[in-house]
Amino acid sequence: MEIRILGPVGLCGPGEKASVMPERVRRFLAALAWRPNDFVADDAAVEQVWGDDLPRRPRDALYTCATRLRRAFVEHRLDAPCPVIRRAGGYVLMVDPGCVDLHRSRRLVSQARNAAREGDPVSAVALYDSALELWTGIPLSDLGSPWASAARIALEREWLANVIGRLRIDLQLGHHIENVPVLHQLAVDHPFDEVVAEMLMLALYRSGRQNEALGCFDLIRRRLVEQLGDEPGATLQELHRKVLCRDPSLELHHELVMF
Repeated sequence: MEIRILGPVGLCGPGEKASVMPERVRRFLAALAWRPNDFVADDAAVEQVWGDDLPRRPRDALYTCATRLRRAFVEHRLDAPCPVIRRAGGYVLMVDPGCVDLHRSRRLVSQARNAAREGDPVSAVALYDSALELWTGIPLSDLGSPWASAARIALEREWLANVIGRLRIDLQLGHHIENVPVLHQLAVDHPFDEVVAEMLMLALYRSGRQNEALGCFDLIRRRLVEQLGDEPGATLQELHRKVLCRDPSLELHHELVMF
């Protein structure tokens, strides 16, 4: 069984397409899958499913959502017994967290960080790649609730942190030229992110493109000053100084990567 929230929300069995469910039911599934095996009180579930647009009888409506979700599990013969459990005052989704794409991704990222700490960057990159493959689109993309909107923001930040973690290790392995296009796109998508700018500058410099690295700094500095009224942080300014004077410490064998 797979429960998906890192894209359109759904559940499916091996080799099957994701089930088709009404949006309210998908919202309820997402609320439970966000915290598998944890108790979700009725009031919390109602808020996550309906927000301020409450039905006349919220608990009865929530009961209907639970019934339809159980039916979806049964129709796909995905579990026996059904994992949607009613407890006094709320519900629990009793599943292995690994069957939820979000929690499987987090498990892989944790393994990637451990591999990096243990001095195995190649395995770390492979684990990061496996984790990122589970992100099939905009998280919770087919849900329009206030809770889903807030959760999407948090998940998009988590995705970016995972991408940056993977790129850091790949740059440590010397893969600068091939990562420049990826970093350029990240810089376009996140124009005020100084960590992305720092990595792009380093990748450009180590690809023999010192002038472009300096131009990257000038661009983000101008954005920060003109739109936020602030100068780049000390780390980015120090990197700019080193790029400007071709500091030997920027050579790959001097690099220390923090995980």
